[in-house]
Amino acid sequence: MVPMQLLRQGGLFAVIKPKGVTSANVVDQLKPIIFGSDNRAGWRPRTKVRVKIGHGGTLDKNASGILVIGLGQGTKSLKQMLQGKKKYSVIGCLGSGTDTMDAGGKVTEAAPYDHIKQEDIEKVLQQFRGSILQVPPVYSALKIGGKRMSDLVIEGHDVEPKPARPVMVYHLFCTAFDSPYFHLDVTCGGGFYVRSLVSDVGKAVGSCAHVKELCRTQQGPFTLNQALKECDWTFDNITKALIDPRKLVEEIR
Repeated sequence: MVPMQLLRQGGLFAVIKPKGVTSANVVDQLKPIIFGSDNRAGWRPRTKVRVKIGHGGTLDKNASGILVIGLGQGTKSLKQMLQGKKKYSVIGCLGSGTDTMDAGGKVTEAAPYDHIKQEDIEKVLQQFRGSILQVPPVYSALKIGGKRMSDLVIEGHDVEPKPARPVMVYHLFCTAFDSPYFHLDVTCGGGFYVRSLVSDVGKAVGSCAHVKELCRTQQGPFTLNQALKECDWTFDNITKALIDPRKLVEEIR
C-alpha cells in the first residue's frame, strides 16, 4: 500500500533527467513506479485514490539535470519552483546556429569564429547580467492558443517568436574556452532560456552559436547530489526523498 503521507500530503523530490527524453516522459515513467507496477497485463494501480503529479519546469529534451517533481499537495508548490532560481552548466559551440538553438536542430546559419577569444566572450557577458530582455526560442514549451509553440512548428505552421520579456540573470561566467567551444555557468530566474543566451552571445561576438551540452545543476534547494539518478527511481527511494514543501518556502525563492 502507498503510505498515507504520500497520498494525503505528497511533497517534492528531484530526479536527474537523462538526455534524450522529455520532462513529460520522465513524469510518465514515474507514474507506474509510484502508483502501480508494470506488468504484461498493463498498468495496475496500487490505489484508487487519485493523486496529482507534475514537474516544476520543462527541461529541454537534449538537456540533462535537475527536474523537480511534485506529488499530491506538493504540486501546489511547482509554480514557485518554476519561478525560482536555477543553475545551469552549458557548452556553447561557435560558428553555427540551428533552428532549435541546440545540437539537435538543423543548421540554419554559419559564420567565422577563428578570431574569437575567451576575453571576447567574457567582455560581452556583462550585457547579459542582471535584469535583461530576452526573446524566447520558437522551439519551446510556451503556448499559442493552448498549443506548444514547438509542436506548432513541427506541424509546419509559421510561428512568430514571442516578444522579448524581462528575465533575471544573477550570475554568468565563462569558465573555459577551447574554440569553437565555450563553457558558461549561469544562475537565473524563471522564464530564462539558456539556448537563447548562447545564441545571443554568439551574435554579440560577431558570429553565431548553439548549445552543445546543457545541464541544470540546481533548482531551488535541490542539487545534483540530492537528486535521484534513473537507476534509483524506485518506490522506496522516492518516498524517502519526498520533502514537505512548507519546509522549503524560503529556499525556493
